[in-house]
Amino acid sequence: MSSDSVEGTQVASSQSSESRRPVYRVESTGNFWHDAREAFKRISIADDFQRLGEMPCARNSLMSGIASGVGVGVIRIMSAGFLVGSHWAVGTFMVVSLGTWTVCQRNIEAERRKLQKVVEEMPKRFIKQKDKTIDESGGS
Repeated sequence: MSSDSVEGTQVASSQSSESRRPVYRVESTGNFWHDAREAFKRISIADDFQRLGEMPCARNSLMSGIASGVGVGVIRIMSAGFLVGSHWAVGTFMVVSLGTWTVCQRNIEAERRKLQKVVEEMPKRFIKQKDKTIDESGGS
């Protein structure tokens, strides 16, 4: 079941009825400013924060970044002062969060590629097994 809205950008599917978030098609009018305006209309900060746990790798990377930022920030505040320590805390949070998110996304993508390869190879295995059983049963 899919239905297009008036503008043709929102598509409802059977999965979207279970989760409240809309599914959008990627469309471009060719006008950068119009496309940017439409993209900003779709941003909902409250919904994004509510769905933070559903986003792959977000929770783990943010927790790692927060813990690292607090640790480095406290150490730097004790040795260099509040302003320098807070800068170090924010910088450490950003670097660690982005780094762990990137590594996690890379691992997920590698797992998807492996799964796709297994799915593509599965029919070939069954064909080979059928050929072996025909040869063993005394086929011509």
